[in-house]
Amino acid sequence: MTTRLDRDELAARIASDIPEGSYVNLGIGAPTLVADFLPTDQEIILHTENGLLGMGEAPDPAHIDPDLINAGKQAVTALPGASYFHHADSFAMMRGGHLDVCVLGAFQVSQTGNLANWSTGAPGAIPAVGGAMDLAIGAKSVYVMTDLLTKSGQSKLVAECTYPLTGIGCVSRVYTDHAVFDVTSRGFAVREAFGDNTTESLSALTGLALR
Repeated sequence: MTTRLDRDELAARIASDIPEGSYVNLGIGAPTLVADFLPTDQEIILHTENGLLGMGEAPDPAHIDPDLINAGKQAVTALPGASYFHHADSFAMMRGGHLDVCVLGAFQVSQTGNLANWSTGAPGAIPAVGGAMDLAIGAKSVYVMTDLLTKSGQSKLVAECTYPLTGIGCVSRVYTDHAVFDVTSRGFAVREAFGDNTTESLSALTGLALR
């Protein structure tokens, strides 16, 4: 195994942790890749907040339906038995605790499980958090899929978030290109380190005391 996983490898790793029978929302961006790696012999039902339950993997280019998209406006497929519904019903599913797992991207995750994933506060940044906050507080388990470091080498795992928060104490687990981390009452715990990464080397990269 290499020291870092690429996006597809990380999506496959996340997919392997989603229990059969789960209702799952995959956030906009890289998390949507998880849909392509879910086991075909298990029933895992995907929800998208624009109003589809029973979403399938991405279609091949010859079978794209322009009216069938996810919340990120990417073409998707609908599995047999899928259903369509109003936005309000979709958000009621999210806020009402009816989703088992959601997978979201992140700018920062704090060691107490706070999530910042919608704005850095920079001028001209996206002006609204969207449905991420509903997913963050409503899903029973919130997984984050992200690179461990920013392009400038700063850790996205932090002692305290400095960017605007999406949710407080909501993140269960963080999947990064270097390792998988559980959020515990004592901070981040290394669940699985990829390749040559160790708890000590990850502590050096993040500047955090890891277990």
